[in-house]
Amino acid sequence: MLVKATASLKYLSIPPRKMRLVAEMVKNLPVEKALNILNFTPKIAARHLAKTIKSAAANALSTEGTDHLRPEDLMISDISVDIAPTAKRIQFQSMGRIFRIRKRHCHLTVKIEGEMDVADVLKAARKKAKKTDEVESGTPSEKTTAKKKTSAKKTAAKAKKAKVEKKPAKKTTKKATPKKGAASGSGSKIKTTKADSGSKAGKES
Repeated sequence: MLVKATASLKYLSIPPRKMRLVAEMVKNLPVEKALNILNFTPKIAARHLAKTIKSAAANALSTEGTDHLRPEDLMISDISVDIAPTAKRIQFQSMGRIFRIRKRHCHLTVKIEGEMDVADVLKAARKKAKKTDEVESGTPSEKTTAKKKTSAKKTAAKAKKAKVEKKPAKKTTKKATPKKGAASGSGSKIKTTKADSGSKAGKES
């Protein structure tokens, strides 16, 4: 399966003739090889051409993804250099003359092609179809997940109840507070016993 991508640079301040000289070096070559050649060519046109080739490769990889398309599989199918509007300038000369200067510009477009693995594409399409079917018709997978969640909640609640039942009840010990009447009665009893013991000792003597 072929994948196509394009990238373009417009209004470059380089004459089309000079740009075509560099473009002919790289036509119908793999992207990696073309970039290696352009990195070692001492011309300004090579720098602009390498930039457009990189952008075209990035466009191809972003649309299809790196899972299905590899950068090694990309090839440069076509490079077209078109004429852009020329900027007209003048140069003053002697005796009141003027010479015309034409600064030529160009438009650059790069086309890239690459082959995708059909097996990977089919797998991705099947996965997407399964997901859409599950979402549309309340799937058994969703039902099973809901059942699992409810069962987990029930087991957690049962475990909490069992813990509460196992805990022993706290013993509450109340301190016995003596009543006022009882305290006064005991004091009177003690006094009487002391008086009785004194009377008994006098009788014995």
